[in-house]
Amino acid sequence: MIRITEMEERHLDALAEVERACFAHPWSREGLAAELSSPTALFLTAEEETGAVAGYVGSHLVCGECYIDNVAVLPEQRRRGTASALLEELIRRVKAQGGVFLTLEVRESNAPALALYGKLGFVPAGRRKDFYTGPREDALLLTLYL
Repeated sequence: MIRITEMEERHLDALAEVERACFAHPWSREGLAAELSSPTALFLTAEEETGAVAGYVGSHLVCGECYIDNVAVLPEQRRRGTASALLEELIRRVKAQGGVFLTLEVRESNAPALALYGKLGFVPAGRRKDFYTGPREDALLLTLYL
């Protein structure tokens, strides 16, 4: 069973590990910690029953517009509904705060993520040429209108 909670200082070490496991250019612990004091940040963690962190979603909500910075789930925890649970809770919270839309970038080759976002109602809104490095790749810009 996964429990979704707001990011707290106690999560930072584990989230920095999630970042390193998931991304070629991970956020640092310090970068994550800075989000704790950001008035626009909405970062949610997925915790297992044991308290271990399985993943997180990080976003910023400004004037009803939610930009999703990262969705990350430990490789060994994938395909268990964790990313879905994180995003569904984020969508619920953005709606509750009067949000108009959520948007994100995703690697063009990331078929599992594209399938998940499509299932949740995100639609293509554009392309960012050579957005990613390591390896270089275009990003698809996806948006969920609320």
